[in-house]
Amino acid sequence: MIFDKREVVLSDIKQILKDHNFRFNKQFGQNFITDTNLLQAMVKDSGATGDDVVVEIGAGAGTLTRELAKVAGNVYAFEIDRNLVPILGQTLKGLEDKVEVIFRDVQKVTDKELDEILGGKPYKVVANLPYYITTPIIMRFLERERRPQSITVMIQKEVGERLTSTADSGDYGVITLAIALEGKAKVMRDVPRYMFTPQPNVDSCIVRIDLDDTYSHVDKAKVKKVIRAAFAMRRKTLVNNLMSGLGVSRENACKALNDMGLDERIRGEVLDIEQFIKLSEIL
Repeated sequence: MIFDKREVVLSDIKQILKDHNFRFNKQFGQNFITDTNLLQAMVKDSGATGDDVVVEIGAGAGTLTRELAKVAGNVYAFEIDRNLVPILGQTLKGLEDKVEVIFRDVQKVTDKELDEILGGKPYKVVANLPYYITTPIIMRFLERERRPQSITVMIQKEVGERLTSTADSGDYGVITLAIALEGKAKVMRDVPRYMFTPQPNVDSCIVRIDLDDTYSHVDKAKVKKVIRAAFAMRRKTLVNNLMSGLGVSRENACKALNDMGLDERIRGEVLDIEQFIKLSEIL
C-alpha cells in the first residue's frame, strides 16, 4: 500500500515542537512521523495487541509511542535525545501506567539490562529507525538470546528491498540471508518521503520480520561464516570465495558444489538459505 498525499492529516505535533524550540539533530537521524493514518497503519502492521509488550527504539516526539500504547499492554520506548524530555512529557501525558520512556542509547544497553527491564516477558520490537543504525539494530535483536517475536521497522526503501530480496537478485546479500536464518521478512507498505518531518531525501517502507525456530537445530555460526565468505567479493565465483574466505581447497569446494548438484562456476548470490545450510554442513 502506498499512502496518497491527499490522506496526510498532520497532528499538532509540529506546534508542540515549535513551542519547545526543538531543533532536529542530524546526528540522531531524526525524521518524525506526524500523520495519524500512517502511525495507526504501522501499529497494525506490527501486530501489537492486547497484553503485548513492545520495545520501541527511537521514541522521537512520541507519536508512534502513543498509538502503540492504545493497543498494546506496555511500551518501553528508548530515546537518545534528552532534548525531547519536555516534549514527550506533553505528548505522552496520561499514559504513565502503560509507557516507560528510557533515555538511553539502546545499543549501549546490555542484554541483561534489557531482560531486566522487560521482566523476562515475550516482546515485539517496533521502530522508526534512523537509517545509519538500521542493520546494527536489526542484527542485535535477531542474534540475542531472548529474541523478540517480531521486528517491525520503518526504514529506507532501498534497505527494505535488501532485507526482503530473493536469491539471484541485485539486492540479495549477507543481511538478507542472516534474516532468513532467523525468520521471514516482508515489506508491509511503502511510505513516501513527504510523510516525515523534516522530509528526508529518500522514500521509506515498513518491514516486518517474524522470527521463528525453523533453523534452531542448525549451527548458525558456521552457516554465517560460509555466507560471509560467499559474498566477500561478489564478482568472484563461489568456489574462489570459499577458497580465500575459508581456506578450503579448490578440490573440496568443487566437490561440495557437485554433491549439491550445483555448477562449479556459480556465484554465492544464487544460493538460498537452505542451500547455504547444506553447503556449510558438507564443508
